[in-house]
Amino acid sequence: MRILIIKLSSLGDLFHALPAVHNLKTETGATIDWVTNAAYAELVRCFDDVETVIPFPRQNMRRDGVAFLRRLRQSRYDKIIDLQGLLKSALVARAAHGGDRIGPSFHREGSRIFYDAVAGARDKNRHAVIENLDIISHLGLRLHTPVFPVTLPETAFTVPSPHIVICPASRWETKNWPADRFAAVARHLQQQCGASITLLGAPADRPACQAIAEAMQAPCHNLAGKTSIVEMGSILKTADLLVSNDSGPVHMAAAVGTRTLVIFGPTNPGRTGPFGEGHRVLQSMNTCQPCMNRRCKHPETSCIRNVTIDEVIAAAVEMIG
Repeated sequence: MRILIIKLSSLGDLFHALPAVHNLKTETGATIDWVTNAAYAELVRCFDDVETVIPFPRQNMRRDGVAFLRRLRQSRYDKIIDLQGLLKSALVARAAHGGDRIGPSFHREGSRIFYDAVAGARDKNRHAVIENLDIISHLGLRLHTPVFPVTLPETAFTVPSPHIVICPASRWETKNWPADRFAAVARHLQQQCGASITLLGAPADRPACQAIAEAMQAPCHNLAGKTSIVEMGSILKTADLLVSNDSGPVHMAAAVGTRTLVIFGPTNPGRTGPFGEGHRVLQSMNTCQPCMNRRCKHPETSCIRNVTIDEVIAAAVEMIG
């Protein structure tokens, strides 16, 4: 049996899908191919159950689209499973060779018309990891405890313990705890706990990380924009704790066994919080939360700003012992 998985993005969503893919592999013994955005291909190649990664040329479809379709159609699939649920992912499913195209319960943008079936009933009041596992029940397979089989290369980057990684930025401004507060937390953990601090992020996160580095009173390792996604994962695997907003690195850290302390604002930790035991979520209890908005209607009293420096310090100190 050969199964095609379509999950194009984003970083956190790829890890949310991983337990379902592992469950499929375990129960069927199938060969698993995975279509993902080219930017994530290196990471998906680290997923233990994936045989072949087919990069989707999201940024260069006009130039590389024909070559992508040719590569996509080289194999015939027994099952074509779209775990993205968008129009573009459904079109990829339709273009692939094979039958029994199955979409997720959370499909949108008219993607439903391209599926032969949908796995499960729509229910957004559960974690995204559990939601992706609908495909297992749909196929009548035995459901396993969710695990995240990923093998990342060892990193040459080592620092003394306790090693605390800070990822201070996300794509939504409303999810971003202020940089000066991250700096205050980092200073305390350095001075009172002897922590080694590493700042991680994408190239777009450099301003926030640089502001934190400049506000600290002792050297830190500012690697924002200096690592690949896989290299970031390898560093997260060595950390004792990740302190972060609700962002992709949280799910990567949780998957590789690193504890996370996550500051939540407008999003719902019950749905996109770190999965598994040993993690901690901090959030205020504003009546409008979670609003799921990228722009806050009450910026001076926003839910993300109502989480205090002292709360984060206390939780971090407790978590690193």
